[in-house]
Amino acid sequence: MLELVLLNTFLVFPFKSKKISWYTRSWGLMLGTCVSFFLFFSPLSSMKMHSALTQIDGLSSLLIMLTWWISFLMMLASHKSVMMSNNNASSFSFFVCLLNLTLTMTFLFSNIMWFYIFFELALIPTLILILGWGYQPERLQAGMYMMLYTITASLPLLVLILCASIFFSSSSIFFLNLLQSLFVTNLTWMDNVLFLVAMGAFLVKLPMFSVHLWLPKAHVEAPVAGSMILAGILLKLGGYGMLRMMQFLLLTMAQMKDIVLAFSLWGGVITSMICLRQVDLKSLIAYSSIGHMSIMLAGSLSLSSWGWAGALGMMLAHGLCSSALFCLANTTYEKSHSRSLIFSKGFLLLIPSLALWWFLFCAINMAAPPSINLLSELLIIPSIMMNNFWLFGPFILMSFLAAAYNLFIYTVTQHGGSPKTLFPSSSLSSLNLSTLFLHWVPLNIFILKSEMISLWF
Repeated sequence: MLELVLLNTFLVFPFKSKKISWYTRSWGLMLGTCVSFFLFFSPLSSMKMHSALTQIDGLSSLLIMLTWWISFLMMLASHKSVMMSNNNASSFSFFVCLLNLTLTMTFLFSNIMWFYIFFELALIPTLILILGWGYQPERLQAGMYMMLYTITASLPLLVLILCASIFFSSSSIFFLNLLQSLFVTNLTWMDNVLFLVAMGAFLVKLPMFSVHLWLPKAHVEAPVAGSMILAGILLKLGGYGMLRMMQFLLLTMAQMKDIVLAFSLWGGVITSMICLRQVDLKSLIAYSSIGHMSIMLAGSLSLSSWGWAGALGMMLAHGLCSSALFCLANTTYEKSHSRSLIFSKGFLLLIPSLALWWFLFCAINMAAPPSINLLSELLIIPSIMMNNFWLFGPFILMSFLAAAYNLFIYTVTQHGGSPKTLFPSSSLSSLNLSTLFLHWVPLNIFILKSEMISLWF
């Protein structure tokens, strides 16, 4: 992983202060993506390496590879909107590479203080991408929502980390399990407080239902690259941090865990119902992300090896599929010049290749085989039923509603007559086809390496 860090550092901070162009950074990201794939499929990928500051295992290596993959696809998807409009392409590529470096260091560090620093630092390039290259005047409000929600929930976690550093003279994440010894008495309410403090920042970043209002606003106002990185990587920071905390803090005694587990499933049902009432295409995809992340949250809170493996698989599947759906939504927006479902109809007759890609990714989004969405849901189902059999009810309802709103997306955007306001459109460019194809291939190839999902336990 040292090669990836050095390459990313060179792309962000070049030697001799030479200005790096958009094309150079794009080729650099592609090279880093190939290196990450080589490291993933090599025999040494199953080895767990740990030092005082860094940790590399199946969980972190998979998410680092996903980060490089999505960052490279962000550059491809933004080529027309940034390069063709001469909208400061060099600065855009700089912030994309800076965000990639920040996320890579977040997944790489085992020291919890450095993890927290880079965890919060990832918000700054994302905010700049939303404010600098967003479409609507409401992007300032969306950025304010995102910063207030995430930073407010992260402050109690910072207090917990500082207390651990003071009392135990160390900020390593492995020493946080010593805090559990303070709450092994009958003071169960202290366990619940510790659970909420340790998990609050990650539940907001995930996001869990009831603290999700910042996500649809940020997705709608962000450019296509901002939406792709939000859905593909930044939501996975919440899942990654939660899995690490539950792995090392041993929060198994808190009764709040069962409450959050049930609340996440019913919240996923509610957001799936909200999807059926949306008229904005990007807002619909954003609410579907909340539903899928609630399944991931339920799997991780089940405290079983199957549930954690399914949660990791769901993070990978959602990161690729949701990013591709936002890329498709941006392509549709470029053709119809509107995000409204009313003005985005009849593309099956106009651009059949676009309809094919909508069909493929809507089918993957509803967990159709042979994608890893289906594999992750099959692993999460028994883990939820072992925790509480009655929680299987909202899971079934959520799966049904997921199929319903994905069919709704496909039929509304592809069928029907073309509105008179639709601009003359041509077929998909080779760059668009390459971006969508590179989203689709890993969703099926990763099954060949599915045993990696359980190597980090």
